[in-house]
Amino acid sequence: MKTLTTVTTTLLIAGASLISFNSSATPMSSYMQSALIDTCKAAASNKTLRLKSTLKAHRLNEATVALGVVCNGEDIITFAQNRGANKTADHMSNSIGQASITDLAAVEIRKFEVNFTTSPE
Repeated sequence: MKTLTTVTTTLLIAGASLISFNSSATPMSSYMQSALIDTCKAAASNKTLRLKSTLKAHRLNEATVALGVVCNGEDIITFAQNRGANKTADHMSNSIGQASITDLAAVEIRKFEVNFTTSPE
């Protein structure tokens, strides 16, 4: 009887894991992708006014962008720093605010990743 209970529990857990869906597997809309590409380009421009206006035009929150946007495999702050855009990198760092302790097991962190190539302007 104990073996039957163990097997039943194992099958229920396995079945539940097969049914779960991954929210990050959904495709990104073309509007969202173009908004993120514009945001990454604005961050790399080293012009905080351009970055602010891009975020405002696409109705994006600075702290959410600073914590959740990945440009060409790098978080947006590192992406800007590696391209010499220290003004925008500092601005994005300041938008995060104070440090806090968060239980990562209880919080689902969403990352928005976009890869793009720039053409010579």
